[in-house]
Amino acid sequence: MLTDSKAFSSFSVDDVPRAQQFYSETLGLRVTKVPDMEGLLTLHVTGDRDVLVYGKPDHAPASFTILNFPVEDVERAVDALVDRGVHFERYDGLLNVDDKGIFRGGGPAIAWFKDPAGNVLSVMQRDS
Repeated sequence: MLTDSKAFSSFSVDDVPRAQQFYSETLGLRVTKVPDMEGLLTLHVTGDRDVLVYGKPDHAPASFTILNFPVEDVERAVDALVDRGVHFERYDGLLNVDDKGIFRGGGPAIAWFKDPAGNVLSVMQRDS
């Protein structure tokens, strides 16, 4: 029934203008406002699957990773994001990360950070 449906993901934020600034200026994504729909943004990501961001007054941050960004070099990506003011999460007692906040304990190297609404995002080492 849904085999040919072009599914997409969405998530909420508590402050749409602040989210637009973070995703466009800090992360460098192309972000557009959805025409005729106040409070909706589209994140244009590689792969032809845009992500919808919507404002929600009673927003509660996701307690899981909502968006993963595969990168060629996770350490270089972390350094670049830190230079742009991004803080990487440390999950003490759960996951051991290095000094930069990168988890290298199995699977691809990955580092988690939050958007201004508290949603969890990651950069992760892409398979070659």
